Amino acid sequence: MLSADALDLIFRDARSYNGWLDKPVSDEQIKAIYELLKMGPTSANMQPARIVWVKSDEAKAKLAECASEGNRDKIKTAPVTAIIGYDIDFHEELPWLFPHTDAKSWFEGDEEGRKEGAFRNSSLQGAYLMIAARALGLDCGPMSGFDNEAVDKAFFGDSPRHRSNFICSIGYGDRKSIFDRSPRPDFEIFNSIA
Repeated sequence: MLSADALDLIFRDARSYNGWLDKPVSDEQIKAIYELLKMGPTSANMQPARIVWVKSDEAKAKLAECASEGNRDKIKTAPVTAIIGYDIDFHEELPWLFPHTDAKSWFEGDEEGRKEGAFRNSSLQGAYLMIAARALGLDCGPMSGFDNEAVDKAFFGDSPRHRSNFICSIGYGDRKSIFDRSPRPDFEIFNSIA
């Protein structure tokens, strides 16, 4: 079981950041995030997420051009922004990812089913990315305010297989950039046990 401090770091004290301290995120930290997130559970152990780590000033400017006005500075000032995308042909890898049955055959000829599975499970993997980053002492700022088609063209090229899901800036958050609040005591996410 994780300690209370670890749970605070990952969940209770964590926030979505809009501003960043001028402190870099190393390639080693990015690799450490990936090594953790890839171990998170997905349906049939599929691994549809394809991540582009946007780190150079040139790449940040290119991504910012695809984003809504309110998200541009968040991307440009973050040490790194991850584009969490997905591969709709993820099923090609299932023979070694889920070897105890012919899971690849479940998706052959069903492109709509693959799109649905890829989107759902890349969303899970994006959540694991954020949990991993927080566990390693980094902060996150997930965003959906961007033009998916523009991002796909700019970062995935002409590949019809790869599509963007959402983006998430990663770094050391500037606490001045968040509205620090505690959840309302009367607020509960709908919860039912049947």
